[in-house]
Amino acid sequence: MNRRLFLERTAQALIATGGLGVVACGSNEAELPDDLDNVERGHNVPFAMGVQLYTLRTLLEEDVAGTLEALAAIGFEQVETAGYHGYSPEEFRSALNAAGLRAPAGHKQLPQLSPDALPATLEEAEALGYEYLVCPWIGEEQRQTLDDYRELADTFNDIGSRCADAGLRFAFHNHDFEFEPIDGEVPFDILVERTEPRLVDFEMDLYWVVAAGADPVEYLERYPGRFPLFHVKDYDPDGDPAMVDVGDGIIPFEEIFAVAEETGGISHAFVEHDNPSDPLESVTRSFQHLTSLYE
Repeated sequence: MNRRLFLERTAQALIATGGLGVVACGSNEAELPDDLDNVERGHNVPFAMGVQLYTLRTLLEEDVAGTLEALAAIGFEQVETAGYHGYSPEEFRSALNAAGLRAPAGHKQLPQLSPDALPATLEEAEALGYEYLVCPWIGEEQRQTLDDYRELADTFNDIGSRCADAGLRFAFHNHDFEFEPIDGEVPFDILVERTEPRLVDFEMDLYWVVAAGADPVEYLERYPGRFPLFHVKDYDPDGDPAMVDVGDGIIPFEEIFAVAEETGGISHAFVEHDNPSDPLESVTRSFQHLTSLYE
C-alpha cells in the first residue's frame, strides 16, 4: 500500500470516530496535517497517554511512519514498542521523532533479557530512549509450580539490577494465569513480594487482572508504588470477545486511576487491544473515552 492511500485510510478512520487533527481536502482526499508538532493535544488527563503498538501491528507492517503520524494526530503522546517492523532501533526512533512521539517503554521477551542477550537489548533501549524494559510474558513451561515463580522472581531481581546499572527500570506485565492459585497461593503475589521494589516494577494490565477475577484497586492498595505502568483496555464479561475498546466494558478506570495516583502515581498508561477489528478506530475510541473522564 502506497503512502497516499495509507494516509487516506487512516484519515477516514479518524473522521469516522471524530478523531483529532485531520482535514478534508478539496480534491476529496483526506490527509493528516504536515506539522504534527502543532496538532492540538490538549486534555485534562493527569498522566501521559500512550499506545502499546502491538495493537497496530498490522498497520505498522504496511507503513510505520504513517501509523505513527496517525497516532499523534489522534492526540497520543507516547508509544510502547513491541518490535520495530523492519526498522533498526535508530530508524524507529527517527520515525517516532518525526511524528512527535516518544517511546518510554518497550517489551522484550525473557530470552532477550538473559545475561548474554541483555547488553544488546540495553543498546537498543538507549537508541530508542526507553525508561523501562518490560517483560510481557512467561512461557508455560516456566510457570508450572510455585518454585518456578520463586525462581522467576529471583531472575527478575537480577534483570532489574542489571537494568538499574544501565540507568533503566525493569517491569513485568501480567496476564490472567498469574492469578490462578497453585497449592493455595497466588503466583502473582509471589512475584510482587519476592522482588525488590528498587529493582522491579509491574505493568498492570487492567483487562487481564479483571478477567482473572482479581481487583486492581485491592492490588494497588496492598502493594503501593509497585505499579507505575498500565495497559488500559476494557472487559465485557458478556462479550464475544470479552476484550473491548476502553469505555465499552465494566472496568472503572476513573476509580482505578485515582487510587493509582494516591498509592504511587502513574508514570505511563498505554491503551491496548490485542485483536481489534479496526486498530485506528479502536485506539481513537479509547482515547476519546479516557479524555471524557476528565472533562
